Amino acid sequence: MIKFYFNLSPNPMKVALLLEELGLPYEPIPVDTRKGEQFTDEYLAVNPNAKVPAIIDGDTTVFDSNAILIYLAEQSGRFLGEPQAARRGELLSWLMFVASGIGPYSGQAVHFRHYAPGSEEYAVNRYDFEVERHYKVLDARLANQPYLVGSSYTIADMALWGWARMLSLVMDNPEAWSDFPNVQRLFDEISARPAAAGVERLREKFKFKAEMDEDARRHMFPQLARLGLK
Repeated sequence: MIKFYFNLSPNPMKVALLLEELGLPYEPIPVDTRKGEQFTDEYLAVNPNAKVPAIIDGDTTVFDSNAILIYLAEQSGRFLGEPQAARRGELLSWLMFVASGIGPYSGQAVHFRHYAPGSEEYAVNRYDFEVERHYKVLDARLANQPYLVGSSYTIADMALWGWARMLSLVMDNPEAWSDFPNVQRLFDEISARPAAAGVERLREKFKFKAEMDEDARRHMFPQLARLGLK
């Protein structure tokens, strides 16, 4: 059985979606990053980078959410799109577009808007701008086709779904979806799938620390210590 180390943030949730889509038996192992559980010796032996998600599949350990998506999809032979080389190139391109664009810029937008000490107007503006730009690229891509890679539902769409769940928080705007109707159409379609319901059951089953208190900030943002901040 696959061991799945996770919390409720976007990257673990897109892996959870794929696990549910594949119907694979897995053991969910919560890692509460606000309690510092990512820094235990046990977890560092799984992922030396102290991030979630990670999986152990028999003798194979995989960390980084996109590596896990590719690994599981290749192992099962599913959700990789059409087999032509050109389509494979598209799949990898759009998967990495989400990995290198949507994910990092969304994460930094949330950090500087909601958690950074003091005013960070320049940083918020930079990351907001890039989040909006990336979503516009996605919305244009989805204007004339159902999925990111043509007519096939793939791990690229699952990767997007994991982050799109946070769009209103990332942009600090409950109406943000109105600017990206094609992304919303895909998001709503995936959210209506039985696998997404399985992810929601997982989210309801496990409780993580919600408070961003001094202890949580110390675990989540250790770089603050270099500035003498808490």
